[in-house]
Amino acid sequence: MPDGQSDDAVSTLLIGACPGPPACTAVHTYLFVDGLDVITRSDSRMAGLDPRRLLRPGGPLYPTDMPSTVDVAIQEQPAPGPDRLTIRVRLRGETVIWSDLMYPGPDGRPIEEVRFRLEQYLGEVERAYAALRTA
Repeated sequence: MPDGQSDDAVSTLLIGACPGPPACTAVHTYLFVDGLDVITRSDSRMAGLDPRRLLRPGGPLYPTDMPSTVDVAIQEQPAPGPDRLTIRVRLRGETVIWSDLMYPGPDGRPIEEVRFRLEQYLGEVERAYAALRTA
């Protein structure tokens, strides 16, 4: 793999949410893979979608056997280039796979695909969604 990881390498997901005003203009999601902000590193013009949209039970980040293309961020202000950031999410056994990525890893080489253990992945999505409901 171009990022130097083996096919069996497993990443860790951490999800955060910005509460919106006055901190920023709108509520949005942060997606950290192995400590790296996937959205900002992929395209600094983007802001994560509303976490209630992304994280809701059965929502777009929940994996299925059939791959799905998921919008995770949109362009904050009009500028040349793509206006959305998408990833492909799929489930293979007990592994969640995100593909169609293209962000620099810690060593600067592009990360194109990451894999998560299903239990950690679902636990983090559910934790982040529960935190929204109590906020």
